[in-house]
Amino acid sequence: MADKKKAGLFKLFLFAVRQQIFIFIVMALVFASIFILNSLPFTLYLYSMELGLFFFLIYLVIQYFRYKKRYEAIVLAGEAHSVNIDDIASATDPADQLYLEKISELQQTIRDMSNQHAERQADQLDYFTLWLHQIKTPLSAISLLNQSDTRSESKKIAQEILRLEDYTHMALNYVKLEETGSEMDLSEVDLDSVIKRAVKKYSILFIHKGIKLNYQPLDTKILSDGQWLQTLIEQILSNSLKYTASGSISIYLDHEKEQTLIIEDTGVGIRKEDLPKIFNKGYSGLNGRLHEKSTGLGLFLSRKICKRIGHELTIESELGKGTRAAVYLGREEMTVFD
Repeated sequence: MADKKKAGLFKLFLFAVRQQIFIFIVMALVFASIFILNSLPFTLYLYSMELGLFFFLIYLVIQYFRYKKRYEAIVLAGEAHSVNIDDIASATDPADQLYLEKISELQQTIRDMSNQHAERQADQLDYFTLWLHQIKTPLSAISLLNQSDTRSESKKIAQEILRLEDYTHMALNYVKLEETGSEMDLSEVDLDSVIKRAVKKYSILFIHKGIKLNYQPLDTKILSDGQWLQTLIEQILSNSLKYTASGSISIYLDHEKEQTLIIEDTGVGIRKEDLPKIFNKGYSGLNGRLHEKSTGLGLFLSRKICKRIGHELTIESELGKGTRAAVYLGREEMTVFD
């Protein structure tokens, strides 16, 4: 690798001194013409050229080492996060020192801009997190007032409140997932308790849409983060309810693959061409655009949650026949979340 680097550097040097080499060759031809036209001894010409070539080669060697130092200094300045001009200025001429000073100034400007951008992002994130927490208060108040309302519209209001809460929680979870230092509490989790809480949360939608729930206690405990796991199951269940106008939703353990939770619906399904993109951020697919119900963040967040807690999510679907979400709950090798 070092030999290739030296060879590449030598080629660059030859290209840099091509004008000097050309001038030397032209001068040699001019002197040859003078010797020939004046019938001078050709051995004198050869001796002069040998002497001239010797000094020219010495010049090229000196220039090569100077060029090498200049090249390495500029590479070092480009790769380093900060440049100490005093450390590399001795290897360069005044023009190159000016270039390096400008590079140093630009790098300092970039660092300042990066710090300012990071500060702005932190401020925005703090404000956004505060807003998400604050909006929960009026939502809770509206929910309590709605419970005391006996009008028929109260059920519709309750559904809209549930959607507002879902979107709020989705935004809050997105913020938490973007924080690399966010906590994760692994413990033994009762899967039935998590599922029942998720089903209870969306019970009003099951009743309003007349969707049947097929679920029997699983009597299973797993090692996971209970809070994130519940968020994951709620998100998958919410998606199933969005795109299932009638029929049923089934929750069970896969008989073929151990420790795999299945949430299966009889909804509209997903087009084959949309399946490879459903985990992309902001991608809603044809059904999401037609029904105007999709933010394009649900499955994206679900995949990120699985990555954080060490599970695996796969989606199988067929248009018009429903969707099958499989969550592998076995412990995979843990890696640092990014």
